[in-house]
Amino acid sequence: MSDEPEKPDDEPKQAADEYGAVSERGTFRIERVLPGPIERIWAYLTDPEKRRKSFATGPMDLRTGGQIELKFRFADLSPEKTPPGQDEKCEVYGRITQCDPPRLLSYTWGNEQNASEVTFELKQRGKSVLLVVTHRRLGDPGKLVRVASGWHTHLGILTDHLSGLELRPFWAAKARMQEEYGKRLAT
Repeated sequence: MSDEPEKPDDEPKQAADEYGAVSERGTFRIERVLPGPIERIWAYLTDPEKRRKSFATGPMDLRTGGQIELKFRFADLSPEKTPPGQDEKCEVYGRITQCDPPRLLSYTWGNEQNASEVTFELKQRGKSVLLVVTHRRLGDPGKLVRVASGWHTHLGILTDHLSGLELRPFWAAKARMQEEYGKRLAT
């Protein structure tokens, strides 16, 4: 028997491992427990002005079949300057495949012929929210590592924003995560 008091069921339990993992071939899954309520987290995933703080801006037609445009401006994600040789901007287009506000959002990522798919699942946990991000159809191991390190870094910046913390440097964090996921996901 432990001397530590048990946590009430409505208190959040952090994911067992801060790192994501390959849940099946070509699929990366990562979890975060974030300060809620669920509507707040939904807004940071769907509202272009909130979303741009940790991920990308751009319009999103929030309905199944709706189009999305993700306009990444990496230099705006943290005070860190974009390192030489890194792309400062990137745009990704897709189509919403599932939309059940504020609990589920799924969309294609990229060219329809080669599109991967991202799913966000949100579950209220007391005053916190469990966010599960699953990115499917990733193909080659190099792409899987790049995507894993990207999601880890973007979710870290989202956590910083929501928690009122100093923002971590995007490029330095992404480089560390790319190295770490390269080791963790090596086949």
